[in-house]
Amino acid sequence: MLWALALLLAVRQAAVVLRVPPGEWLSGFHLPSGLAGSLYTNGQFTGTPFAGLVLKPLLGLAAPSLEVAWTCVTLLLVAAVGLVAARALPDPVPRRTALLAAPVLVALMMVSLPVREAALPGQTAVLPVLLVLLAVFRVPSERPSGFLIGLAAALQPALLLFAPLLWLSGRRATARSAAVTFAGATALSWAALPSDSWTYWVQHLAGTGLGGAPDGLANQSVHGALLRLGLSGPGEVLLYVALAAPIVWIGLRRAARYARDGQLLLAVAITGCVAVAVSPTGWRHQLLWVLLAVAGKVGKRAADRPVWPVAVVLAMTLPSDVLLPNLVALAPVRDNVLLLAALAAACAVPFLPRSSPYWREPVPTAYGRPAPARWARVPLLPFWRRVLSRPNLLLELLLIRVGYSLYSHIRAAAPTSRSLAEGNGSQIHGIEKALGIDIEHAVNHAVVNTPWLEAFFNFYYTSFHFVVPLGILAVLYWRRPKDYRWARASLGLATVLALIGFWLYPLAPPRLMPGLGFVDTVHGVQDLANPSYGAMTAISNQYAAMPSLHFGWSLWCGVVIVTLAPKGWQKLLGALHPTITVCAIVATANHWVLDAVGGAVVVGAGFGLVYVLSGPRGDAVPAGVAVPRPRRPERVGAGSAERTRA
Repeated sequence: MLWALALLLAVRQAAVVLRVPPGEWLSGFHLPSGLAGSLYTNGQFTGTPFAGLVLKPLLGLAAPSLEVAWTCVTLLLVAAVGLVAARALPDPVPRRTALLAAPVLVALMMVSLPVREAALPGQTAVLPVLLVLLAVFRVPSERPSGFLIGLAAALQPALLLFAPLLWLSGRRATARSAAVTFAGATALSWAALPSDSWTYWVQHLAGTGLGGAPDGLANQSVHGALLRLGLSGPGEVLLYVALAAPIVWIGLRRAARYARDGQLLLAVAITGCVAVAVSPTGWRHQLLWVLLAVAGKVGKRAADRPVWPVAVVLAMTLPSDVLLPNLVALAPVRDNVLLLAALAAACAVPFLPRSSPYWREPVPTAYGRPAPARWARVPLLPFWRRVLSRPNLLLELLLIRVGYSLYSHIRAAAPTSRSLAEGNGSQIHGIEKALGIDIEHAVNHAVVNTPWLEAFFNFYYTSFHFVVPLGILAVLYWRRPKDYRWARASLGLATVLALIGFWLYPLAPPRLMPGLGFVDTVHGVQDLANPSYGAMTAISNQYAAMPSLHFGWSLWCGVVIVTLAPKGWQKLLGALHPTITVCAIVATANHWVLDAVGGAVVVGAGFGLVYVLSGPRGDAVPAGVAVPRPRRPERVGAGSAERTRA
């Protein structure tokens, strides 16, 4: 099934590339049409002169056949990288890992940003990665493996850093062969293309500035990051050299240490990350090395092991605005996510050595005995076991941020038909009239005529929607980790159910219903004859009103506080929050009364699903029953006295 998924993703990637018209696709090479002409006339070709020497003859082929062949070969190279890397995992490899590593890695690479960009015409970033992996893991002879690494460096010069790694790890003949091959390929390109070689190596300092502005987001190198920070001139160059030198020193020493430790795949990934980070132009499609760095193990606890792989996968597959909010203060981090991931792998992440007692057996997670659900026919999910310790903080922050970003994107993509939303609004209004609860107009105008009350409800509506739920989650995480998991799961399930409601039932809130006389107290007067609604264009989806998550999340806060707070005044505050919120959403004309009912339904369903799937809230261990503490692994080489004391 995993191989089928990888194949499906490969077909999808091929379809995306092959949709481009042949003429437009061919122009993506940015090479002169004939064998004559300069490679760098338009400044868009980013490859080395040796790469141009290899690619130029291909342009004589027919465009459609070349397009199909290039795409298929690129995807086959990606699959080959996954197969070679999976077989290069350090021993011992569990049977499950051996079976799943290759298809999982291939599938992840197919959706990663580097492969999505590497499938474009003229990009040869996958080939150097495969050449290095073949040289290190599949070619036993010294000189042939050095020849492959030298070819990879001729296509991407920064990969010549693999020669020092080979030298430090004892493969000196391979290092010499790599250096000689690189020098020979470069000399060949100088002899065949002297003008282009001068342009690339001297005028552009190994390609700096080719293919776009060096301070563009596509340049994920230290040099590009400094330029994006506004630095320029000789000072920027000196700072770049001052930063690149220790990165190379630290990264290569770490890579050599892990190579001697038997983690050769991790050593190769670290060296590749160093090469792209210190290169004058480290393009996004060259950062496939970061994904290979998941081969390293980080953390002593079993609960901490997923943090590094999850962070790498998210950074390599999702846009940076999904990982971090669109705030000016976070722009230096958001614009350099891939670079920071490469630097972390190269210089900072404390990968465990194989001699560590936690390499094979990390400190296990303590689970309580499962409490049976009251509905015997609904089995408890095996992965939803009751954990007695708090989860990893970084993993939780990533989960919350990515989850909220996906929620925002899905909510914005929900149907926004004005006629359908206004028709549903009329339907809701009619139901409320029949039930005698159509109080929105009276409440809205009463608040408008009371300025201090209008200001209070406007402030409450715009200020507490996110602050209170996040504050509750933070307190529970720190003080009551078992209840944190229960509360987080119920909130997440309620939000997913609300998204389904937004899709199935787009609804115009009272403030966007023409002819009913509602006043939008928060956003000001709206011109309902204008489809953009003036100030409402800043809101993601004006018709995601049923159910009301403004009230739903506040009700979740109230239930959690009333259930868990130890003091009466705290419970009272918890009950007041959803009460004031429901008044605010009606008074500001942002929701109908039935929207609040819908919010209550999804929150109740969220708590109910958690109850059914994982059992009742509270300690999962009966009173008087001791929970075994996790056993710490023995230290390698410890004497019998130490093992006895442990």
